[in-house]
Amino acid sequence: MNHRLSFFVCVALLASLLCLGTAAPLVAHEDHPPKVLDEDLYRATPMPDRIILTWTGDPAHTQAVTWRTNPSVGEALAQIALAEPGPGFAEKAKDVPATTKPFESNLGPVHYHNVLFEDLEPSTRYVYRVGDGTNWSEWIQFSTASDKPEAFSFIYFGDAQNNLRAFWSRVIREAHRDAPKAAFMLHAGDLVNQGHSDAEWGEWFGAGAWLNAMVPSIATPGNHEYSRDPKRPLESRKVTRHWRPQFAFPENGPEGLKETVYWLDFQGTRIISLNSNEHQEEQAVWLDRVLTDNPNQWTVVTFHHPVYSTARGRDNPTIRKLWKPLFDKHKVDLVLQGHDHTYGRFVGELSENVPSGATARSPDGGTIYVVSVSGPKMYDLERSPNMIRGAQDTQLYQIISIDGDTLSYEARSADGRPYDAFKLKKRPGKTNELINEIPDTPERVGDERADD
Repeated sequence: MNHRLSFFVCVALLASLLCLGTAAPLVAHEDHPPKVLDEDLYRATPMPDRIILTWTGDPAHTQAVTWRTNPSVGEALAQIALAEPGPGFAEKAKDVPATTKPFESNLGPVHYHNVLFEDLEPSTRYVYRVGDGTNWSEWIQFSTASDKPEAFSFIYFGDAQNNLRAFWSRVIREAHRDAPKAAFMLHAGDLVNQGHSDAEWGEWFGAGAWLNAMVPSIATPGNHEYSRDPKRPLESRKVTRHWRPQFAFPENGPEGLKETVYWLDFQGTRIISLNSNEHQEEQAVWLDRVLTDNPNQWTVVTFHHPVYSTARGRDNPTIRKLWKPLFDKHKVDLVLQGHDHTYGRFVGELSENVPSGATARSPDGGTIYVVSVSGPKMYDLERSPNMIRGAQDTQLYQIISIDGDTLSYEARSADGRPYDAFKLKKRPGKTNELINEIPDTPERVGDERADD
């Protein structure tokens, strides 16, 4: 009798649940959670965020750090000490007051803070934090450069630009996994898609996260850092108002182009940022002087619009006419660019026997020009006679190492696979010797592009 009663009770309960499920479902599958608003996701607080290391002066003796808070933080500071094996360094940390600049973004008012650490020892590890005296960041470490030529490596990124949170984050993090001791990261323009968008800058800083606070950045502006600001629709296109508050770069460029055109020397290499968006002719005069008075063995130049384009209808003849003769005259080693959302490596001077194959040498390689893309926006590739290696529909990062008379270059796809490689070797009185070391990875070009 009890078993029979239990059976009917179970049947009744099941029927009730089925009725409930039909008449009034507990969860409506067609409904979605509300999207988090940009003003909530990227709201500044009294806690420091968007912390980034850059240089304004000598990388062996100085280090700049910039960060953001809400406007409640009117006086900010940093603390710095020599790094030690234990936590005792905190008691020895020195206070350095910050310069604070109010900034009105499209998501509301914020404060940007900047500190310049000076009189640092070369080749030394330091630990620092930033805050307001109560609300502090974590302690973060960085190393100064050597004050003489020494081996180092850095990471180069073409356009990040779009869908930074979703698709670019993995690229910068994979690059760090492959080059954890990189001395700095170099960005060849179009860091974001809309230069006035605080949410996009929030995505860019979020993708790099703590890497930006440990590994210094060098950046040059792209055309998307020149997008028109809706808050100032009558202004002519100029570099985004975000650029100078959030980055601190050398102010040794031509007047009117501060912190977009500049140079710095790092361990025997001169690194030059040009601004390909405006005043190219004035920059040519400045560039000739900077290259003439250059005691370094190696020279690397970065700007956004390529000397040799990799995409259809995007040629830049004015830049090529103005700047390439100076690269030839002064034997610039490497030019790193973006803009075309494809990959291409070019030899600056064609020889009768353009090198090919896994290990080929060219007696007159001249300047090497690279166009690359690290974000997900892609264009079709256009071949040219002096292109050694190309790719489309491929997110890439590049690891570049300099050691004595040899520069080593490797391009890797977003999943960490080798895609292109070469070496440049210095030869007294001659152009560099180019040694191709192209991996077996098939070229991802048009119909020949692999589906993997």
